[in-house]
Amino acid sequence: MAEGQTLPAFRPLPQKTPDVSMTRRDGAIYICANQSPGERPKTVPHCLDERAAQHPDRPFLRERDPKTDEWVTLTYGEAKTITDSLAQAFLDLGAGPDAPVMLLSGNSIRAAMVILAAQKIGAPAAPISVPYSTMSTDFDKLKHCFSAVKPAVVFAEQLAPFRKALAALPAGAFRTVSADPEGDNAVIAYGALCAAAPTPAVAAAMAKLNDASVAKYLFTSGSTGMPKPVPTTQGAMCSMIGGQEGLKDTSRDPEHDPDRVDSFLDWLPWNHISGSNVNFNGALWNGSTFWIDGGKPTPALFHETIRNIREASPSVFGTAPIALSMLAEAMEQDETLLKAFFRNMRSIGYGGATLSDDLYDRLQALSIKATGRRIPIITMYGATETQGITVVHWEVERVGLIGLPLPGTTLKLVPNGEKLEVRVKGPTVMQGYHNDPKKNAEVFDEEGFYCLGDAVKFVDETDPNKGLIFDGRVGEDFKLSSGTWVSVGTLRPDFVAACSPLIFDAVICGQDKDFATALVWPSPAAAEQYIRAAGDPARGFAALVGDLTRKAAAFNASEQGSSRRIKRLMVMTEAPSIDAGEITDKGYVNQRLVISRRADLVQALYAEPPGPGVTAL
Repeated sequence: MAEGQTLPAFRPLPQKTPDVSMTRRDGAIYICANQSPGERPKTVPHCLDERAAQHPDRPFLRERDPKTDEWVTLTYGEAKTITDSLAQAFLDLGAGPDAPVMLLSGNSIRAAMVILAAQKIGAPAAPISVPYSTMSTDFDKLKHCFSAVKPAVVFAEQLAPFRKALAALPAGAFRTVSADPEGDNAVIAYGALCAAAPTPAVAAAMAKLNDASVAKYLFTSGSTGMPKPVPTTQGAMCSMIGGQEGLKDTSRDPEHDPDRVDSFLDWLPWNHISGSNVNFNGALWNGSTFWIDGGKPTPALFHETIRNIREASPSVFGTAPIALSMLAEAMEQDETLLKAFFRNMRSIGYGGATLSDDLYDRLQALSIKATGRRIPIITMYGATETQGITVVHWEVERVGLIGLPLPGTTLKLVPNGEKLEVRVKGPTVMQGYHNDPKKNAEVFDEEGFYCLGDAVKFVDETDPNKGLIFDGRVGEDFKLSSGTWVSVGTLRPDFVAACSPLIFDAVICGQDKDFATALVWPSPAAAEQYIRAAGDPARGFAALVGDLTRKAAAFNASEQGSSRRIKRLMVMTEAPSIDAGEITDKGYVNQRLVISRRADLVQALYAEPPGPGVTAL
């Protein structure tokens, strides 16, 4: 936009304006919303049955058939029928509150039915990260997860990719269910279970469900050890829905249509809270249509997401910043895709990492081009242990905000060095890890607040209603040899933004060193353009590095102090590995793991003279 030019208005957001109370006690700051939680379901299975009764023929789930490439649709009424039958079958197989149903497969209609059916009889669903079964050679994490919750049933939608993983689990300790049993008599066919006739036992089990009922075991990422099972209760999931409902205000959106059926398009895995407890449960509560995206934010798979956007034109879209960056690059080159994405879009959500200023501006420019107005870009902050606890529920002109606490949730900000460490208490927070009293004693403070290990700061210390900003992981920040603190949570997105669109992410190094350095990953689209222009991969890469060096130098020139300057960088030729945990299922880079796994490259950054591939700034 030209200087002095007025920006277009935002598309209306049907949410209440910020209204929080802040108190100080014993050096800590306590923040809670003045709004009360809104309506919520009794449990998620009850929500399914209610929506099925209200609109049985409405599309609930859609996924692409791998054989025909056509979209397969399951209605709300069909979902109730199937889950009732599966619930009976799971009872017959011995599943129940102390005998979970484990899922090895990724997102699918069948996986959704297994999760909801298990919950109907009070059997916790335990979805496991797919790489634990398909990419591992020792299956240690999978075996740990199995041992932690001891499932009665294990679901593997397609048997072939999971045979080795299943063989690594204790023989005879569980029953295997698959949609494609491949003639294995020891494997139960999913289709046969869907034909089971429900008995009164299913309704009796549902009648026993309450807020304390464990709905799922969701496992932490395991980046610093083995994954920890988090008992996720019906009360926690439904209280998060209630918190979001407490912020709704449709009167603020003149375009609100109560008869409109929202469409979600989502790839985020259901073994994480964002994909399952926020997006999936949210779609179910709102009676929406949920399109299961077979794409992922990787160069090899993102084309599938683009194809699905063209066909679905969703009204709700939330993902990791890395995916939004790839999407922005695609829309900048494809006006048909641009129009398809913004045709019905009401807001864009992101999570898992901070959105850069550059990417925010690019998305707004695209929205203005497509619609003539800006799009609300919002985020929710939380963890596996807490569900979503804060949300940006108003139009914001900047990035980095995590919002304010959901109604019913209290934040506690505790001074930790130069930062404010965030802790939380409320109905969405777990009571403790499953069978791990030692760890539980470590993660809750004396007042019962869960300690997330993150830091936040105020947009304006005199006005808490302007929101909170993510201020990095307390454990990610480090000191230079001079004793100067480097705030990775702010330096990293700012540096990435300054180097955009040439890179999509970076890892900041420098613990106990004289200066900060960075490992950076080039944007696949940018790399392709440079190679195409040069007509040779080596010359194209060299040209990209040259331009990136100039951008990085300009960033350094605009910053003051050693904690904000990158003195050396290395442009990576090997993408971050999702299999090794360097990039998570949610699409963001694990800073600590990359530094550990690529210690040789970090050493090259600090060698004298600098090692091969290192650029000095």
